[in-house]
Amino acid sequence: MGLPFQKTNQMITKKKLLFYITALIVATYFLFLGLTKAKGFFAPLLTAVILSLVVLPLSQLMEKKMKRSLAAILNSLLLFLISIGLLALVSYQIRSFAEDWPAIQETMTPKIEQAKEFALEHSPLDKEDIKEAKNDSSGTSSSTSERIKAFMSGLSSFLANYLLTFVYLFFLLNYRDVFKDFLLRIFPDEKRNTVKNIINKSAKVAPQYLLGKLILMGLLAILYSIGLGISGVNNFILVSVIASVLTLIPYIGNIIGFVMAVAFGFLSSGDTTVLIGIALTFTITQFVESYVLQPYIVGEKVDVHPFFIIISVILGNMVWGIIGMILAIPVIGIITVVLLNISELKPFGILLSKRKFSE
Repeated sequence: MGLPFQKTNQMITKKKLLFYITALIVATYFLFLGLTKAKGFFAPLLTAVILSLVVLPLSQLMEKKMKRSLAAILNSLLLFLISIGLLALVSYQIRSFAEDWPAIQETMTPKIEQAKEFALEHSPLDKEDIKEAKNDSSGTSSSTSERIKAFMSGLSSFLANYLLTFVYLFFLLNYRDVFKDFLLRIFPDEKRNTVKNIINKSAKVAPQYLLGKLILMGLLAILYSIGLGISGVNNFILVSVIASVLTLIPYIGNIIGFVMAVAFGFLSSGDTTVLIGIALTFTITQFVESYVLQPYIVGEKVDVHPFFIIISVILGNMVWGIIGMILAIPVIGIITVVLLNISELKPFGILLSKRKFSE
């Protein structure tokens, strides 16, 4: 009698496990689907939360000499002006590229023809294939009016979310005690010390990480300027600053920076020596960043294993695009801190962490 009963229990346990796994997969799918659909609401709000944590130490220092509301307004304006400066740098570089586009086309046309001849000689392609590909790409372009409508719609959405971020930032800084008190009161009294500890540790993740990244970006801008200046890249200082800022987007930012340097260097001049100089500059700088600057400057600011950093960046891109990739690391860092400080969830925190835990 005992054996059939044991088999029955095992079957029930397996069915429960299968049910929980299925429920977890379905819940995860709908979570990310919901986040994707609600990007317009959650993206600026989460950005404001991260930015409020970044300027919180400065805000607390300013509050010793002025009212909290005034300090919140000044910090919001400070970040707004910094963001305007970065956008102005990018827009200036785009305008410069647009002005140089006729010269770039004239320089690159012979090289494109050479590439076509090489492809025809060393691949199964023939001229008809290249013509068909060109016709297909030109046929898929939308009309000018549709592109203008799409651009205006995207621009209005961006401006609305952009301004909302700083509105949220002001309220988060000015009324942060209300939110903190709410979090403390929804948990039992015996858990309050644990919750307070989690809040304090989580609040330090974003500013420590971004402060380290700012120092790192400054050093990278110097290294890029030296290398790109020697290589002969036009507007090399501006290109270097933008390329260093793009490192806020993990992994992908370096590729975008390299492509931008190639566009303003090699495409403008058509000189192969410039292309070699750009490639050497980015290769050497990335080596110095990965093995010298990153460990000592950013170091242990975010306790997340590189494998899960890559996964979080990919998921961030799938959900919210570029802003999702930028927010991915501080968010996964905060999640790891929370998991490590809750005993029931600590195994998941250990999984995400890059620290080695003793038995």
